[in-house]
Amino acid sequence: MAINTALDPAALELIDSIRSGKALSLFKPASDQPADEIAQSAYLARLLRQDIHQQPELAFEEHRTSAIVASMLRMWGYEVHEGVGRTGVVAVMHFVAKAKDPADLGPGFGFRADMDALPIQEQTGKAYASRRAGFMHACGHDGHTASLLGAARLIAQRKAQAACENWHGRLHLIFQPAEENGQDGGGAMAMVRDGLFERFPCEQIFGMHNAPTLGLGKVHLRPGPMMASSDRVDVLIEGKGGHAAFPHRSVDPTVAAASVVMALQSIVSRNVDPFANAVISIGKLIAGERGTHNVIPQQARLELSVRALDPTTRDLLESRIRRLIELQCESFGCSASVDYRRGYPVLVNHPASAALVEQVARECFGDDMVDGQTAAIAGSEDFASMLEVRPGCYFLMGNGDSPGSCMVHHPGYDFNDDLLPASIRMWTALAQKLLALA
Repeated sequence: MAINTALDPAALELIDSIRSGKALSLFKPASDQPADEIAQSAYLARLLRQDIHQQPELAFEEHRTSAIVASMLRMWGYEVHEGVGRTGVVAVMHFVAKAKDPADLGPGFGFRADMDALPIQEQTGKAYASRRAGFMHACGHDGHTASLLGAARLIAQRKAQAACENWHGRLHLIFQPAEENGQDGGGAMAMVRDGLFERFPCEQIFGMHNAPTLGLGKVHLRPGPMMASSDRVDVLIEGKGGHAAFPHRSVDPTVAAASVVMALQSIVSRNVDPFANAVISIGKLIAGERGTHNVIPQQARLELSVRALDPTTRDLLESRIRRLIELQCESFGCSASVDYRRGYPVLVNHPASAALVEQVARECFGDDMVDGQTAAIAGSEDFASMLEVRPGCYFLMGNGDSPGSCMVHHPGYDFNDDLLPASIRMWTALAQKLLALA
């Protein structure tokens, strides 16, 4: 296997230890856990996860991570394609059932994991904490990547053992960059624009995210809208600056800005259907300079986050926000410019795909561990862009809700390695359900 120049000595040593079997020889399962193939894959996935965690990479900079992913997948016999959507990786495994003509490629399905990190200073105190100051895996994408790698190993192992003789079709493992990018469709849309589904046809596509608020290994999902759209709005209010002692000779943009902030609160309560869901949050209001107590500023700026759970409400919010800001500022003698940037769309799970995920989860973990009608979430996710192109389902798996556990995007957050066996089992069982002939 050719050496990837993006791999440092630590990564090369880990990959070599997995290839040689040295890493697995050190595996000692807990006394109450069987040393089965899932546990072995989870152990290797943990080693990979903690290595990736130490070297977090931001959106479209996941060169080391994608090199590790590609190296492992090649080792396990996958057909690997790098540079999809800039730093994305797609691995393909073909299955031909004995009862089928080898020329019949069968259906294709996609499993997606994100790889990027965040610009946050880690404060977990873990031995494997980030070694890059100011950057960390604060959303668990290292765990998502490791989970899918663990499943990839297990599936390849079963194929080599002739345990997949009745599987037919193509499994596409999609390791996506730049989920945290926030704009222009993120890494998901970058891969779609790069011909993801033309090059790797998928009848359905699936994605998973860890959920710190859920008990370990619990699976939550819902058909229809699952996560909100996310739009960003920058507002510049232009007045006429002057001396604070002579406000009548100025046009104060701070008063207009304050009025806009209050008026925006009426949109969700008075313009949006009470049975719809929407959020308008003001993240920033700034006017004037520090120490200028006696100056009426020339400008005021607002930054908004706008979210909705259906496209109609999303359109309504944009229309009302633009109109309200324009007229409210005009009433104070100010002018306003609104830069309204649409981000990720509403994430909508296809009912049939959601039903399939729910069925697999119940078969794997039991009814008490599954909620197939969970509440929708106001957070956003660029996997929504893939679901606009292909049907599929996005589901959550509990990262554990013990006291002291942190929410994602918190400096104290860490993906729970105890979730790896369940997530690997879930991905593998879903592959079997999709590809195994009845």
